[in-house]
Amino acid sequence: MAPELKFVVADDHPLFRGALRQTLASAVDNATILEAGTFAETKKIVSDTDDIDLVLLDLTMPGASGLSGLVALRAINSTAPVMVVSARDDVETIRRAIDLGASGFISKSASMDEIRKAVETVLAGGLWIPSDVDLGTEMDPEISDLIQRLQTLTPQQARVLSMIAEGLLNKQIAFELSVSEATIKAHVSAVLQKLNVDSRTQAVIQLQRIGSDALQVSGS
Repeated sequence: MAPELKFVVADDHPLFRGALRQTLASAVDNATILEAGTFAETKKIVSDTDDIDLVLLDLTMPGASGLSGLVALRAINSTAPVMVVSARDDVETIRRAIDLGASGFISKSASMDEIRKAVETVLAGGLWIPSDVDLGTEMDPEISDLIQRLQTLTPQQARVLSMIAEGLLNKQIAFELSVSEATIKAHVSAVLQKLNVDSRTQAVIQLQRIGSDALQVSGS
């Protein structure tokens, strides 16, 4: 028997989750498929589950703010590949998702056969983008600079940034991550320095930009 693979399907539409579940079942002989309808549920599953082989992530589910959700998941579990599955499929969003660590991007308008091929490609260690997309280069210099700065964060620093964005205080973050408050203060200082900002509020605004700007490019 083939080894069991673990998938996380994160989407707030039950019918689409069901379609993805069927597609995964047809692509893999032995699969465990965990489902989440909110970003909070997604984070808990990704945090609590070992050996996840692939996360399929919708960008606009409740509790997520576009690509900032991808940043948060990659911080929680940097070893679990994440493929974005989204109706927001303009080239800017696709390119930024890949730059921020996604292993693939598939449009919600794609056929189930294309989604199956995308999953198989990512499971084999490849990178999947729609065949008709030319990623090109980032046209917004401020966003390009922000992505480069976010890429310099360690997983722990990125996780601290995401938790700051949730409104948690240093003491609460320290408790959640089982470290000292002094350690969190050091992480916060490093985050502010790497993002070239002076305050936690400014850091959150920067993170929100990568969430919202990318979803507004297409004008929808």
